[in-house]
Amino acid sequence: STVHDLLYIANISVGGRSYPVQLDTGSADLWIKGSTFPLPNTTQTSTTVNMTYGIGWAFGNISYASADFAGITIPTQAYLDVSQASNPALSYGADGILGLGFTSLSTVDSLVNRTGASNGRSLLYNVFAENPQEPNFIAFSLQSTSNPGDDVPGIFSIGETEPQYASVMNSTALPTWPPSYPIRWNVLLDAVLVGGSTVPVSSVVVGAPSGKAVVMLDSGTSYTYAPEDVCNAIYGGIPGAQYDASLGQWTVPCDAEVDMALQFGGNVYPIHPLDVTPTSLSDPNSCVGSFIPQAVTVGAGDFDWLVGDNVLRSVYAIYDFGDFDSNMYMGDPYVKLLSLVDPDKASEEFHQIRGGAPNTNITYNAANTTSSSGSTVISVSDELADTLNKIGTYFPAILAIMALNALVLLVLAGAAITYLCRRRTKAARKRQTPGRSSPMPMNPTSSYGLPSGHAYQPVSMALTEDTFVPPSPAFSKPGFDANPLQPGARPKSVA
Repeated sequence: STVHDLLYIANISVGGRSYPVQLDTGSADLWIKGSTFPLPNTTQTSTTVNMTYGIGWAFGNISYASADFAGITIPTQAYLDVSQASNPALSYGADGILGLGFTSLSTVDSLVNRTGASNGRSLLYNVFAENPQEPNFIAFSLQSTSNPGDDVPGIFSIGETEPQYASVMNSTALPTWPPSYPIRWNVLLDAVLVGGSTVPVSSVVVGAPSGKAVVMLDSGTSYTYAPEDVCNAIYGGIPGAQYDASLGQWTVPCDAEVDMALQFGGNVYPIHPLDVTPTSLSDPNSCVGSFIPQAVTVGAGDFDWLVGDNVLRSVYAIYDFGDFDSNMYMGDPYVKLLSLVDPDKASEEFHQIRGGAPNTNITYNAANTTSSSGSTVISVSDELADTLNKIGTYFPAILAIMALNALVLLVLAGAAITYLCRRRTKAARKRQTPGRSSPMPMNPTSSYGLPSGHAYQPVSMALTEDTFVPPSPAFSKPGFDANPLQPGARPKSVA
């Protein structure tokens, strides 16, 4: 479910009772503020914590209860039973937040680990641990209510993709940044494409490649926070558009279509123009820029952009926590994106709502993100030159010996494979339920309900408390806690 396209909600059962929670890839903890405190059928501890987000906070006790999510049961899940909170999620129909980030970002897990216990892992970690045969990824699409012609359902799934989006598996895998042991769902952005122009990007993140920006994909944030020069390039050329310092946003004529795309991994992903200039939440007759020129204050130094739902609605996304290789070593995490926007169709939908004539034959020219290299002349000494000549003379003989050794190894490997195949008595069992989907409820009911006359505002649920020491590496190779993985075992990633 979506509330004014500001946040996305799904149901989770804790202690046998169902609660609507906001889905948030920018954090890793589950917290709930129910109608009673403590929640029924839970075990509460004396450990308290205050979680601070980009907007809002939540205070409560670390507790344990059984949980059910997306058809998967977790016998004991650590979460924050909230007694006090000031958070927009509660006003928008949710009873809390479900973090879908890495456990290394989890405040609950960090505090539990300090007591010497290890049962504070995130919900996704436990989902994977309880279901060793589940593929190690989550996937979802975000529904848009501002576009009547939108036929994209809001669907969250674990370990499987929606049939109509199965081609996402063929998309380019976007490594996280950093590629190993990440804390957040950060990826590298190549460029911003606005009309026929390319807007270059850069990064202040230490070690990031030149000509790239490190962006965090955060389903818990309504809009996108980007550098000022990028926002100026998006909105500055629109007649009648101006930056409103009191709003901290650009105001844009509602009939002004902005055709733009983001480029990741050399691939172009168009953004629906209705999401680039949404109608103002306070005045439906005016429109604002959803790319906000504001410095990112959460995770300072970890990423350059905070990419929110205004972008994520235009893609079907897979967040993979890492795959096994043939040696049962777990690989690094990655993201895969599938574009859901046809630029020409999106233009028609935009003008059906905003008026005017649609654009046609909209194309984007991908930026060249490969670095050029020139020729280099290297001088070597006479002694080294003589050595190289001798290698050239005897090189054919060396190759022949290497080829013979390779042939022997291939014969031995073939014999071993034949032996193993003959020993196998039956084929591997195919999983009966390859994955589970949980449609986002269209009419979420919070324990509090929605207050009348409520003024909706964009939300940001990126966790700001990064002062703790991560309890363990986000990934281990092979396995977790230095234990080797057994064939067929669940990857012990920290989800």
